[in-house]
Amino acid sequence: MKTSDHLGHTKRTQKDYSLSFKLKLVEELELGLLTKSQAKLKYGIQGDSTVTKWLQKYGNFDWEHQSPKTMSKTPEQKILELEAKVKLLEKQKARAEHLAERADKKVIIFDMLVDMAEKEYDIEIRKNYKPELSKTSKKTKKRP
Repeated sequence: MKTSDHLGHTKRTQKDYSLSFKLKLVEELELGLLTKSQAKLKYGIQGDSTVTKWLQKYGNFDWEHQSPKTMSKTPEQKILELEAKVKLLEKQKARAEHLAERADKKVIIFDMLVDMAEKEYDIEIRKNYKPELSKTSKKTKKRP
């Protein structure tokens, strides 16, 4: 064991603990008599992961096949989340409707300006293309 004179405490490593001590501690944790932090304080264990490593090595829990723990939500929590989503979607819908209405107004104003410019300057700004068949497609239609 290493001692630190100026701090007044003993610095220990995992090798300083006996196997029987580790097994006893793991048993206390698995029985729910202590939490990891309580065990650290009670026995003066300094490392944050020391107790976890002992649990993995000597405990009864199958750490290799552990499935992630997800806390199930209560119906009230689910309702609150869904209500928040509904409010968000309503805001997004209102914004989209506002932008669509604004775009429609812009189109109307643009059309009015083009009409005014055509009358004022007596020119045709809009091109009115009539769909006509190309010469090659006319020829192919006549052959059958």
